[in-house]
Amino acid sequence: MKVWVLLLLTVLMPARADTIYTDVPETPESTKIYLFYLHGRIIENSGPRPTDPRYGLYDYPAILEALSSRGAVVISAQRPSKTDMNEYAGIVVSQVEKLIERGVPPGNIVVIGFSKGGAITTRVSSFLRRPQVRFVLLAACPGGSAAQQISLTGQVLSVYEESDTLAGSCKPLADQSEQLRSFNEFKISTGKLHGAFYMPLTVWLDPLLDWVHGVGG
Repeated sequence: MKVWVLLLLTVLMPARADTIYTDVPETPESTKIYLFYLHGRIIENSGPRPTDPRYGLYDYPAILEALSSRGAVVISAQRPSKTDMNEYAGIVVSQVEKLIERGVPPGNIVVIGFSKGGAITTRVSSFLRRPQVRFVLLAACPGGSAAQQISLTGQVLSVYEESDTLAGSCKPLADQSEQLRSFNEFKISTGKLHGAFYMPLTVWLDPLLDWVHGVGG
């Protein structure tokens, strides 16, 4: 694994240090849910709490905290600038396989990605091909178009913002994915454009966590 993958988040809240990691734990608990979060491109260039003039503050640490709030173990690392999406997807695939080798059931593993992180997540899904692993795509499909040479696998939840001019529905991508086990999608309407996913807003976070933890399923 390349050294840059081990870049640490220096702003993680110490109170939740036992549930937020930058790499897979050596001795995972098989009963827990392990949730990878792949952040948007702006954090590669501007650090863990950047502010975009159009979309406002992207509070990466707060999102990690929120994702861990129901007991999931969150794994997330700040990527360096100009990260190659296919290469990083391969790294995440290897991390998922490590968890499985260490006794975590595939159904307890969820990969979540926003924006560029979402595009990486589509590649993880395409490369991994484990039907029980779950994936969440947040504003991950540019213009609602289908990405060539990507075929989703596993169980996928897609969330997109109605006012977003950068990303839309992932249904075209799902429709071209012959080995997809399941696909669910919902739209939010906050008026915040791409920035709707910059903060842990309950409008997308609560349904996402319900899906991750099987509430009502």
